[in-house]
Amino acid sequence: MKAAWDILKVLSDPTRLRIIVLLSQEELSVAEMQEILGMAQSRISSQLAILRQAEIVLDRRDGKKSFYSLADSIAEGERQLIDAAMVAVEDSKEIVEDKENLNRVIARRRRKAEEYFNLIAGRLGKNYCPGRSWEGIGHFLLHLVPKIRVADLGAGEGMISQLLARQAEHVYCVDSSPKMVEVGTELAKKNGLENLEYILGDIEKTRLKKASVHLALLSQALHHADHPEKAIAEAYRILKPKGRLVILDLKEHNFEKARDLYADTWLGFAENKLHSWLKKAGFENVEISVVAKEQQEPGFETILATGLKPTS
Repeated sequence: MKAAWDILKVLSDPTRLRIIVLLSQEELSVAEMQEILGMAQSRISSQLAILRQAEIVLDRRDGKKSFYSLADSIAEGERQLIDAAMVAVEDSKEIVEDKENLNRVIARRRRKAEEYFNLIAGRLGKNYCPGRSWEGIGHFLLHLVPKIRVADLGAGEGMISQLLARQAEHVYCVDSSPKMVEVGTELAKKNGLENLEYILGDIEKTRLKKASVHLALLSQALHHADHPEKAIAEAYRILKPKGRLVILDLKEHNFEKARDLYADTWLGFAENKLHSWLKKAGFENVEISVVAKEQQEPGFETILATGLKPTS
């Protein structure tokens, strides 16, 4: 553990402390911190370098972007000093304004994705969508069992759920886009699927009851989540004991344009990262594999991940 005096010196700079307060609430890029703090990129980057050296902040590369968050491994004594410093300034004008600006940045993130999906609602199956292939979906369907209760998280129009509902006991489609929910509900009604229910909600915190479904699906939805690990933890919460989570998503890639073209928040996921999140959530028998690769550029690869919720 570093000397308390060293930590106090790090915390003595107002800009560094403001950054710490922000990163205690949300993972952010330098550009987002610039907007929130109203400071130049060089000033923020220099302070982040000091915080990284002090092992208070970690950075994560995702394509060409870097995202920053507080380190998980901060020692207890250091954590107490940091917490005390944050409490001491929480009512200051700067911190209050920073939190308001942070909320605006987060809200804009969500609006961007919602606007994209509202725009393509009703024609999602007609447009190109990275990672969506019949080969991948075929592998996905192999894991489905009839006469069960299913939660399709980030369902969109519910292409998979429209098929599942023909045999499942009940299927819940959760999506954050009002237009997607509207279109999906109309499709369910048109096809006479009374057991197919569309719910407007966040996949990181659904309105479904604890231990209420046998199967949870995240099909090409996880890379749109702000916090994928929270969506996985939420899937664990709503699953019954022995329930299964099935994830179909993109493998980590560097196609930066996906952020603007498809409102992607994450550029896919490394297999070991998904494995770590599933194990951390509590899943057992975790299996992850690449099930499809597109031939045309940029050559998206699709990964399938599954995990089982233990009986106790």
